[in-house]
Amino acid sequence: MSEKKIKFKQVKIKREDGTVVLVNKRRANLSLENVVFTTLNTSFLIILAAVMVYPMLNVLAVSFNEAVDTTRGGIYLWPRAWTLRNYEIVLNMPTILTAFYVSVARLIVTVITNLIPTTMLAYVLSRRHYLFNKPITIVFVVTMYFNAGMIPNYIFMQQLGLLNTFTVYWLPGMISAFNLIVIRTYIRSLSESLIESAKIDGASEFRIFAQIVTPLCMPVLATITLFVAVGSWNDWFTNFLYNPGAAHLTTLQFELQKLLSNTASAGGAAAAATQAAQAGFGQQVTPMSIRSTITVVTALPILVVYPFLQRYFVNGLMLGGVKE
Repeated sequence: MSEKKIKFKQVKIKREDGTVVLVNKRRANLSLENVVFTTLNTSFLIILAAVMVYPMLNVLAVSFNEAVDTTRGGIYLWPRAWTLRNYEIVLNMPTILTAFYVSVARLIVTVITNLIPTTMLAYVLSRRHYLFNKPITIVFVVTMYFNAGMIPNYIFMQQLGLLNTFTVYWLPGMISAFNLIVIRTYIRSLSESLIESAKIDGASEFRIFAQIVTPLCMPVLATITLFVAVGSWNDWFTNFLYNPGAAHLTTLQFELQKLLSNTASAGGAAAAATQAAQAGFGQQVTPMSIRSTITVVTALPILVVYPFLQRYFVNGLMLGGVKE
C-alpha cells in the first residue's frame, strides 16, 4: 500500500542575517504577530462576553432564589435556595398581568398599523413614473434627522386628545421613515417585467400590490415586522410621557422602569413588595427579588424569540444599506 505524500506550497522567508529559507506556507502563516493577535483578540472577546452575560445570569439566579435568603447576599451565578415562589407572586400581581396584556395588545396593533400603511406608501414611492416621488421621499428623509422636540410633541398629542389613551401607542408611529426607505428599496429591486405583464393583463395597481408585490416582499416584511415588534415591546418612554396616570394602560417595560430607575427603584420595589404582601403572600418577597423577577419576565419573550429570528435583523441591516 503506497503512502500519499502531502505537499505544501513553499514560500521564501528572508532572515535578519540576509539568508533566504524555504518554509511551508502553512507554517509561515503561524507567525508571532498572528499568534499574539489571535490570543489577545480571543481573550478580549471572552472577557467582554463574560462582562455582558454575568449581570443577566445574576438577575436570573436572584429571581430563582428564596427572597429572604437573597437578603444575606452572596448570590452570583447560581441560586442558593431554589424556589419558583417569586414568579408565582409576580404573575399573580394585578399590575403585572394588566401590563402584560396591554404590552401584547400594543405589539399586535402597532405591527399591523405600521406595516400595512408603510408598505403601501413604499410601493407608491417605488414607482419611478410617479410625479411627486422624490419630493415626498425627501420630506420623509428629513424627518429622520430633524425633530420638533419633546415639548412640542407633547402639546401636539394633548391637542389631539391622545393623552391617557391606547391610541397614542400606535397612531403617531404609523409611518416609519426608515422602514419606508428599506421597503421601497427592496420593491425597486424586483423585476419590472412582472408588474408590466400584470398591467397588460388588466390588473389594477391595488391588485398588483396585493397579489404580486406583497408576496415577493415577504423577506423584507418579516424584517420590518421584527424591527417594529421589538421596538414596541421595549418602549417604556411613550407610557411614561403620555400615559403615566392611566393604570389600565401601563406596560411591562414601564413597570420595570419604575422599579429600576435611579430615583424610584427602592420605593417602587418596596411598593411592589407591599402590594404582593397585601395580596396574601406575607413576608415572602423582598424588593430585590421583585426587581429581578420582573426583569426576567419582561425580557423573556424577546430572549426566547430573538435567537431564532436573528438572521432577519442581519438581512434588514443589509437591505437598509443598499444604494440606488
